[in-house]
Amino acid sequence: MAERHIELRAAQASDVAALKQVLRDTFEGTWLPHITPASARRYAEQDIGNRYVDRSWREFVVAEVDGGIAGLLHRRGDFIEALHVRASHQGQGIGRRLLSHAEQVMAAEGFAQARLETDTFNLPAQTLYKAVGYVEKDRYPDDEWDSGFTTILFEKKFGGPMS
Repeated sequence: MAERHIELRAAQASDVAALKQVLRDTFEGTWLPHITPASARRYAEQDIGNRYVDRSWREFVVAEVDGGIAGLLHRRGDFIEALHVRASHQGQGIGRRLLSHAEQVMAAEGFAQARLETDTFNLPAQTLYKAVGYVEKDRYPDDEWDSGFTTILFEKKFGGPMS
């Protein structure tokens, strides 16, 4: 298969519906199989994913492939709030490209590191983060999903041998 062109750009208002679909896809494929039924109901009833996009899309960087939104990254300061890649586009380097872009921006803004979190059940995310130089710094109870998960905090220092 020929390598696809991945364009990274700031999210636009016209992307909002596609961004919501990316979150819906990753919620259904990543979290839904692991969270409690009560947490799944709360997520749906409170429209958490759509409200998050409505509130924060202006801060997103999107990965566009073949004219469609394949992934998104949201960061604040040195913390990556969200990294989502549609299942149909995983394994194509999109997550790596989004992370690399965010790290370059953070370093240019003077941050010494990038930080992000994932849950212990999300092994594909952990594999990616470790492969690009993130190191586990802490573990603590996940208070977002109320499903008994443990969150892992990862950190990547800039300017050292791993960057």
